[in-house]
Amino acid sequence: MRRIPLLSGTKMVVATVPDDAVVLTPRAPSGAVLDVGAAVRDALRFPLEGEPLEALVRRRGRATIVVEPPALPIPGASADPRQLAIGAVVDELERLGIPSGYQTILVAGGLGRRMAQHELGSLVLPELARRFHGHVVVHDVEDPELVTLDDTRRPPLRVNRALVETELLVVVSAAETVLNGGPATLLAGSSAEALRAAGAYSLLETAASQGWHIGLALERALAERLPVLGVSLVLNNPRTSGALRGYPYDREALDRLSSSPLRHLFGALPDLARREVLHALPTEITAAGAFAGPPSVAHAEALLRAVELRRAVLDEPLDAIVIAVPGTTPYLPREQPNPLLAAYLGLGLALRLWRDAFPVVDGGTAILVHRFSRTFAHPTQAPYRPFFHVARIGRDPELLAEAELAAATGTRGIEDYRSGRTVHPLLPFRDWNACQPALGRLGAVLVAGAADASAVRQLGFIPAHGLGAALDLARGRTSGSARVGYLLSPPYFPLRVG
Repeated sequence: MRRIPLLSGTKMVVATVPDDAVVLTPRAPSGAVLDVGAAVRDALRFPLEGEPLEALVRRRGRATIVVEPPALPIPGASADPRQLAIGAVVDELERLGIPSGYQTILVAGGLGRRMAQHELGSLVLPELARRFHGHVVVHDVEDPELVTLDDTRRPPLRVNRALVETELLVVVSAAETVLNGGPATLLAGSSAEALRAAGAYSLLETAASQGWHIGLALERALAERLPVLGVSLVLNNPRTSGALRGYPYDREALDRLSSSPLRHLFGALPDLARREVLHALPTEITAAGAFAGPPSVAHAEALLRAVELRRAVLDEPLDAIVIAVPGTTPYLPREQPNPLLAAYLGLGLALRLWRDAFPVVDGGTAILVHRFSRTFAHPTQAPYRPFFHVARIGRDPELLAEAELAAATGTRGIEDYRSGRTVHPLLPFRDWNACQPALGRLGAVLVAGAADASAVRQLGFIPAHGLGAALDLARGRTSGSARVGYLLSPPYFPLRVG
């Protein structure tokens, strides 16, 4: 028997598992690019497809640089390679004759909370923030002045004016998923209707991703009007130092954390103190490469490289999978997740990061290790409350549709979003929709260590007192011995199955 630590919320849960248990760990961060700026400049000069940046620039013209908030991967870091990439693009445009005063940075946050003015400096290095003289625009999906590119599609393609009132578009992103980076960055600068329709069965495969196809259509519609170029970074898995150094990559780190007496002292601290300790741990994110070309081409190549660098391999689907849910939201600002966001982290994010096959057999079991406390950070998570105002909302499509219609047409929620106080009212419904691919394959979802059993049942899940009880329930659902896998977090990472 061996012991493995699971970072659930702000606590370290130690599970005792058989020696032959399937413990899924990502690859350790590999060799990093020493000069991200130089890698980006080289990529712009030698794109995978199409003309280089130099051939697309019109001297004294205008350029829009499209970026997205660095919400993924989890955990994030104060020093992010995307900051260096944005700086390199600004410098390269200046070298080619477009001063920063003629450049616009569009922050495409989609349905997430709109970044405040004082937060925008975190997107770039302080040196660039001081000398940049252009405009910084935070996208508003409810802006009445969105420009219609194609009203024959459903949903219609409507975008921020900064995407069309320019002479060159440059998308700067990281290859996280088919819904994060590349053409999805352009999609994050579109309307609420298009973003609500942007789903994906797997976050690593484009074939069954409606979001990828909408983003691709948007990219092509924009490319008919003006030059569009994309830069996609290949990010390594985050590396955490301090007490969590080596977690979850090294076997020695797992053994050290499982046997450390300090984990009992850490567990005795109040939740707020544990959260501050975890946030204070230094985290490093490095880049392993940069690719340029049309946003979809650069992003697809970077995403394939990222999957190979960060993946774990699973030879065949599991009967049950244990997923540790971290104590942070998948969006900025980082906060304690409410039950719906906890479900999204486990089912909508971790269980959609697969290629080739779903990691659990049809009718299998997922065990989410999290307290599922019914707390909503105010005001940023206020739109998530409607999910818990109607009984059985998670399992009743009609109630869910009525609640979504009320949220989409409510003026108070839209006003709070536009003022930057909270997320868009449709985001909770898109998060719940992201859980449906996994829920359609699973036979049961158990929540181990749930503090609010009613919130668990309201989403259609089954509460369990602890991980041991949840494992017993999962084994009871299978005939014979169950093949159980343990997915450590954070970070969540790609799974190659089969």
